[in-house]
Amino acid sequence: MGTVRFLMSIGFVLAFFTSSIAQRTPEQETQIDSIKQEIASSKHDTTIVISWLALEDIAFPNLNISTNQKVDSLCLLNLKKGLNEKTELTFLYARASAKHNLGIIYYLESDFIKAIRHYEEAIAIRKKIKDEKGLANTYNNIGVIYKYQGDYSKAIEYFGNSLKVQEKLKNNKGIAAALNNIGLIHYNNESYSKAVEYYKQSLSLRQEIGNKNEIAYSLNNIGNTYFAQKNYPKAIEYLDRSRELNIEINDSIGLSLSLSNLANVYSEQGDDDLALDFYYRSLRIEERVGEKNDIAITLFNIGSLYDYQGKIKLAIDFYERSLKISKETDALKSIEVSAKALSELYKKQGNHQQALKLYEEYISARDSLDSEENQKAIIRQEYQYQYEQQAAKDSIQTLAALRNQEARLAKEKADKREAEASSKRNQIIIYFGIAIIAVILFFVYMVLKSLRLVREQKAVVEIQKAKVDEAYGQLEEKNTEILDSINYAKRIQSAILPPDKLVKEYLHNSFVLYKPKDIVAGDFYWMEPITQNAPPLILFAAADCTGHGVPGAMVSVVCNNGLNRSVREYGLTEPGEILDKTREIVISEFEKSEEEVKDGMDVALCYLQGRTVKYAGAHNPLWIIRKGTEEVEEIKAHKQPIGKYTEPSPYPTHTIELNEGDTFYIFSDGFADQFGGAKGKKFKAANFKKLLLSIQNDPLERQKELIDQAFENWKGSLEQLDDVCVIGVRV
Repeated sequence: MGTVRFLMSIGFVLAFFTSSIAQRTPEQETQIDSIKQEIASSKHDTTIVISWLALEDIAFPNLNISTNQKVDSLCLLNLKKGLNEKTELTFLYARASAKHNLGIIYYLESDFIKAIRHYEEAIAIRKKIKDEKGLANTYNNIGVIYKYQGDYSKAIEYFGNSLKVQEKLKNNKGIAAALNNIGLIHYNNESYSKAVEYYKQSLSLRQEIGNKNEIAYSLNNIGNTYFAQKNYPKAIEYLDRSRELNIEINDSIGLSLSLSNLANVYSEQGDDDLALDFYYRSLRIEERVGEKNDIAITLFNIGSLYDYQGKIKLAIDFYERSLKISKETDALKSIEVSAKALSELYKKQGNHQQALKLYEEYISARDSLDSEENQKAIIRQEYQYQYEQQAAKDSIQTLAALRNQEARLAKEKADKREAEASSKRNQIIIYFGIAIIAVILFFVYMVLKSLRLVREQKAVVEIQKAKVDEAYGQLEEKNTEILDSINYAKRIQSAILPPDKLVKEYLHNSFVLYKPKDIVAGDFYWMEPITQNAPPLILFAAADCTGHGVPGAMVSVVCNNGLNRSVREYGLTEPGEILDKTREIVISEFEKSEEEVKDGMDVALCYLQGRTVKYAGAHNPLWIIRKGTEEVEEIKAHKQPIGKYTEPSPYPTHTIELNEGDTFYIFSDGFADQFGGAKGKKFKAANFKKLLLSIQNDPLERQKELIDQAFENWKGSLEQLDDVCVIGVRV
């Protein structure tokens, strides 16, 4: 699309801090500063712990720590008498907890060096007292910091440590959260296959536990990762399951998230109507629960869809509403994109004054965001500088102390060294001579050894080269055999396609554009004339089987056979009934396998007799352009493939009466899904419609040339994404 699209956030359960942060008052901030000074000046462990706990009480007012305070007061009394084993253990638990919570405070203040230092001190104590549960939490929180800093290797290391402890504790809830966090890191690092692997492990545990809320978020995470991989059927499958579960548990926020993410998928597939439906449903939920940031994002997404469709007034309305709410919540990123989009639309309309005003708002928001990021970077650099300065200072003080000590010892040893000096000089001369001789002998030995190794290595290289040459010859032979097999498969597949002569005999004014991605294809076209009728009844189809290349071609043979049997063996002529029977035959064939096969076919099937067209489709629609009109009439397909489906239903047959000069088209999705153009985007269905409208006055054979030329120009130097099949017929 030509405009920016906000993606709703993925429902990750990233980290579980052991304390809850509340909004602090200025008075509390003053108290916290005072207690920090007390901590800095104290030299007594118990005083420090009590101060930490007081700091915790102010920073975390929702946390009930009265018991901890009483315990620590008891520790203070016992310290005067001498700690016993039990009170010392209690004291260490309190100290570890305080260190952990200070880590949280410094994390929230973006002082990551101090946060990690306190977390590491908490880890040392918790290892000593074998506090496994606390250890897992602290490992997790350090992982969150490294994730925020973009150090994914460190983040995975600490999330992995947390996972090991949770597995040791056999805490499935904690294991599931850790697996989910590791999946998040792989997602951010664009290792989508790894992300799905960890998300599915987390989902499996959550299903065992039965926490439906967390199950819904895991399904959402998996769906969004498949979306990032452009595996849209899988993305829809998991996001739909998340949506249904959120409805079941009445989780409005989760439902809104699922709906928005589904809308993103449908929008990317070019199904704008369905995308808008899901965006509007999400928006109603967000407005009901009052999630202003999410409302602003969804309003922007709806506006960008209208913008792409050329519905400028609607786009401006939604962008304006998004901008207004974004200003109320001071959401700089939302302000930035909304203001920029509005500025561009007003500029197109010639409203330069309003365009300039909004462009200034966009620049202001962008600069504020840049300033925030720069400020964070400066703070991190400053803390790093202070840390290094302190380390250098400590090193200088230590060095000075050592030098003073050396000076005191130097005078005492001076006389002794002087007495021994003469003897040592003689010994050194002797040792030096021996060392020189040894070095020379060693050097000679190494030279001889190197020469021997060179000869041995040369012999090994010659042997390896011979093996490589032999392997290369075998590989080249195998490659030739494979290519010969695939080319033979192409001849077999070509045999099942109707010949051009047959197509032209029964569809006089037509064209078939067929462009396989590889030598063999998953797309195919099919025709079966029934000549005993007058006028003849012609059945023909454009089909798209799962995959492309050799796997797709194998599926196409099964599906082609299914169409043939439905007509020839069962005598069916109604398109809907033919697809029902074909689906039954295809499933029956695949069920013969010992492993489950979910492959199938999308297809547009037409029946043409005179000027009457009957149509039934599985995912692939029928487009009609009436003579003299400037719009495409679309007959939508049934959203159900020819293959296994959860709740199958019969395919409906649509009957359409055409007039002389009307043209209709059936096709696979390969043309609209091709990436290309100046920005490497998909061609999309909307642009395909515009292309067909622009060439309506041309003969059908010329249309075929123009469509092929448009495809190649759009694709440019990029690889062809999928097989392409387009059939056009004029009555």
